[in-house]
Amino acid sequence: MSNNQQIIPMLAYEDGLAAMGWLCDVFGFTENMRMTDDAGRLAHGELKMGDSLVMLAEPSPNYQGPAHHAQNCETAAKWGTVPYIINGVLVYVDDVVAHYNIAKSKGAIILSELEYGFPGTRYRAADLEGQRWMFMQIEKN
Repeated sequence: MSNNQQIIPMLAYEDGLAAMGWLCDVFGFTENMRMTDDAGRLAHGELKMGDSLVMLAEPSPNYQGPAHHAQNCETAAKWGTVPYIINGVLVYVDDVVAHYNIAKSKGAIILSELEYGFPGTRYRAADLEGQRWMFMQIEKN
């Protein structure tokens, strides 16, 4: 097995460039690369946290992110009231309490407050387009 990341989340955004900036500012990612198409839309973007990547793109002008889709779909709106991750990304961080405080102060939609217990301290949040994230700090034995 190689040292490469074995699974890389790929997320679609209505405004990929805005999402990249927001995810870096609010959730603490760092930009690894970006490629735009002739129309200036994000064709491919990569963000890093530690040694891990997440990829972003704008799939088409008609794409609707989860928050926008929920405005037009009753079923999607109902799922949006569930605080747990239905489709989303789990990210391990070194200090989840500090991460939570920064994300909350910068406008992340907090889906569940800090929870303590096995397997670690965690919280859930949605980003600017409604993509769902869980941030967790594993408890040391």
